[in-house]
Amino acid sequence: MDLSSFDLSKIDLEKIFVEYVIPWGTNFIFAIAIFLIGSLVAKWVVRLVGKALGKSKLDVMLIGFLTNILRWVLLLVVIIAALDQLRVDTTSFIAILGAAGLAVGLALKDSLQNFASGVLLILFRPFRIGDFIEAASTAGVVEEIKIFSTMLRTPDNREVIVPNGDIYSGNIVNNNAKENRRIDLVIGIGYDDDLREAKKILEGIVTSDDRVLEDPAPLIAVGELGASSVDILVRPWVKTSDFFSTKCDLTERIKLALDDAGISIPYPQMDLHINGEAPTKEEVS
Repeated sequence: MDLSSFDLSKIDLEKIFVEYVIPWGTNFIFAIAIFLIGSLVAKWVVRLVGKALGKSKLDVMLIGFLTNILRWVLLLVVIIAALDQLRVDTTSFIAILGAAGLAVGLALKDSLQNFASGVLLILFRPFRIGDFIEAASTAGVVEEIKIFSTMLRTPDNREVIVPNGDIYSGNIVNNNAKENRRIDLVIGIGYDDDLREAKKILEGIVTSDDRVLEDPAPLIAVGELGASSVDILVRPWVKTSDFFSTKCDLTERIKLALDDAGISIPYPQMDLHINGEAPTKEEVS
């Protein structure tokens, strides 16, 4: 291209300035203003919502999670408004974001399930930090509830990280949900032993323990006539915090007291009765 033949006098600079520079410059300035003012308004709204949620009984983790989502949503709205001021086709931009979101959602299906379950666990609170729960084939004390997983500490001091989806989709047993808890013991004695004496001993052991509650009253009753023993149900109520220690102490005291009284705790056995005479060697051969 021969630039020497290019006549600058033919260019209408005033027209270019009026039709292009001023409109685009104005739109650019307005877009920057929309972005800056919109960002400030978004921060103010997020701060206001955070304070309002802070006055409620919602968990701090859930409040932070909700305010973060609100912040990003408002920021996205501000960006779209600024691009629209620059005459950018935001319809295509939104469609691209939707397609990208769908692809990411399909790729992270399990993670999104854990995420949704974590929100529900934090929101509905079937258990709290410090509770001993049984869930997802695991039992332990709840150490931390995160968005994607829950951390448990087992009785032998191991750390187990369980996906929230596995916890929320199954049964949850919260051993600390109630103030009181019942101890269930089954004590078997021999058929030849004195049943009344055994019940008297068991009742004395249970009622003498200060941790056992008077209301509800403890139950001591015959539960079943088993194949090898008479099974006595021992069901005292205690504070949930005293459950394990009281159960262990009662089990030991019952064993020692029954031994001292000469009452047996039989193991499974079978009595074999043979009718008639034993066969001779000739008959066997």
